[in-house]
Amino acid sequence: MYPVSGGFYSYAVRFVDPSFGFATAWTYVISWATALPLELTVCAITIGYWDSNTSTGVWIAVFLAAIIILNIFGVLGYAEEEFWASSFKLVSVLVFIIIAVVLVCGGGPSNGRYDKYWGARFWYDPGAFKNGFKGFCSVFVTAAFTFAGTELVGLAAAETRNPTVSVPSAVKQVFWRITIFYILALSLIGLLINSNDPALLSSGTFDSSKASPFVLVGKYAGLRGMDHFMNVVILSSVLSIGIASVYAGSRTLTAICQQGHGPKIFTYIDRAGRPLPSVAAIIVCGCLAFINLSAEGEVVFDWFLSIAGLAVLFTWGSICLAHIRFRAAWKYHGHSLDEIPFKAIGGVYGSYVGLTFVILVLIAQFYIAIVAPPGESGMGTAEGFFQSYLALPVILLIWIIGYLWKRQGWLKLAEIDVETGRRQHDWEAIRTERVRIAQLPFWKRLYYILF
Repeated sequence: MYPVSGGFYSYAVRFVDPSFGFATAWTYVISWATALPLELTVCAITIGYWDSNTSTGVWIAVFLAAIIILNIFGVLGYAEEEFWASSFKLVSVLVFIIIAVVLVCGGGPSNGRYDKYWGARFWYDPGAFKNGFKGFCSVFVTAAFTFAGTELVGLAAAETRNPTVSVPSAVKQVFWRITIFYILALSLIGLLINSNDPALLSSGTFDSSKASPFVLVGKYAGLRGMDHFMNVVILSSVLSIGIASVYAGSRTLTAICQQGHGPKIFTYIDRAGRPLPSVAAIIVCGCLAFINLSAEGEVVFDWFLSIAGLAVLFTWGSICLAHIRFRAAWKYHGHSLDEIPFKAIGGVYGSYVGLTFVILVLIAQFYIAIVAPPGESGMGTAEGFFQSYLALPVILLIWIIGYLWKRQGWLKLAEIDVETGRRQHDWEAIRTERVRIAQLPFWKRLYYILF
């Protein structure tokens, strides 16, 4: 439909208002800038399962160096790493899911915990939804942070030579990846691992003797080497996210500065297509991971996680709002849905649902910020409030700066330009393909809708 070299935030500028787009852009950069030190810390913690003697700072430095080296190769380095890392994760998680189903049914080795029917006993004792409603709300930011980066698939696909084919396929794959790799895998984890298990990382972020539940499943099952293998999978996944943080953050920073929303120094791109100043800026943010070496390292980690998680929520809310405004402006200017090459299954209503959920999560996080932590009664402290909700005043400050800079508020539908920058498509081929799909049997048409 439109070229997206400027990123989805450029649509926030065009379809919502310039100050909102400014806030969206810089919030997105902040989310990636804070994600890098988080991922470097997790890499060091993951290594701690094998080596508890070496300082965390050593491993942070090692993985930061690896990320710098891979980013030297620009798009090629990122693409190659992402291809092989994604393939490895895909196969590994599928294998894990199959093994987990067998273990739940009691098919594990006799020397392990799951040699008899296991079922859903942990859903009853100690029970699902630990700490009730408060505990349920408290994990929203962490969950939101794990979804960071899924929007990159759609953005990258839209930059391809034939977006009418690549965009639908990429977006639908994201849905199934989330369903299978997030929901299904974590549901199986909930059946196999006790939420009160003292070996879980949750009760002590920087305790090297603790581990991920994926690792504990293999350890408790008695499957020799599975715990080490899953730890390798986790390490590769976290490192991949760290590389993506530099790639996405630097490209976003360069794009917004090219559109006049930031310092010109970050607009520089070398002959190899690498935005070196922007890459350097994101990598410098990665050095914040060394703060974890202090006695207050775990506290700083939680602050970074809160900022990154809420920034992701704001980003997705911006995407939904920009889509809603685009559809309204598209209709206002006399266009029909048939003129759009690809339409999401949920349409504009899906964006309304998404925006509603983002607002509900922000409300739930506000509730968590003002009350005592899960497991405690009473009200929280001022420190706890800002630790949980610091990103909101940061976002509002950026929004105010954007408004003072651009001096332009909410755009009316008549002011929204839906014509400039539209990508030209082979509409004859698109209509031919639509007719062909419409003539297929129901099950085949359903396959095209879902996949």
